[in-house]
Amino acid sequence: MNRTARLYALVEELRAAAPRPLTVPALAARFEVSTRTAQRDLQTLMRTGVPVRAIPGRGGGWSIDPEMTLPPIRLTADEASALTAALAASGALTPYAGAARTAAQKIVAAMAGPASAAARQLAARIVTVPAQGDCAIRTAVEEALANDRALRLSYTDAAGHESERVVEPAGLLVADGRWYLIAWCRTRRAGRGFRLDRIAAAALTGERAQPHNMTDLLFGSAAADAVPPSVLAPLASPR
Repeated sequence: MNRTARLYALVEELRAAAPRPLTVPALAARFEVSTRTAQRDLQTLMRTGVPVRAIPGRGGGWSIDPEMTLPPIRLTADEASALTAALAASGALTPYAGAARTAAQKIVAAMAGPASAAARQLAARIVTVPAQGDCAIRTAVEEALANDRALRLSYTDAAGHESERVVEPAGLLVADGRWYLIAWCRTRRAGRGFRLDRIAAAALTGERAQPHNMTDLLFGSAAADAVPPSVLAPLASPR
């Protein structure tokens, strides 16, 4: 078993035992590796964000929070290839692009045999031309949505008008291949759609964003310039 496959198997071993911790010697014996290798694998999982933790003391060991990880999902070769293709096509500025890349790697690593080879070959045949922009903007948007935080934006609309806004994010919209941040604009006191590639800068304010219904924001604004479909016209270009 190669190391990548062993890491995923290690996660499932911890999930199966949860909430009971497993000792390093027990895990080493299970995967026929040295205790040093098992310890290194566990530390690698922790560094990559897998919710594993060491429990000190007698009766301790390593455990995982099963609520923070997905159970095994059985995908057909076509399903795995489809997901790999979609994730591989994520551009550097696409929201959650970093997570998409690691998810694609996990899908391919978890597969075996011809299905794995087919997924790898398909991913290698998908080329994404890097978009110009600042990945820090994408990261700020992701963090604001995940943690309900207000964002300070520097924005340029379709007419070239620049403005500074503090917004409360509600969600993301994709229309005609463009990504929009749907948010309550404190400046305009209305829902607005901000095209991600027109955001010049974005920073978390530290202020908590109030919850907003994304559907209400989508259909309740009076802004101009249409985004197909026509019902989303109010959110194309904030003013």
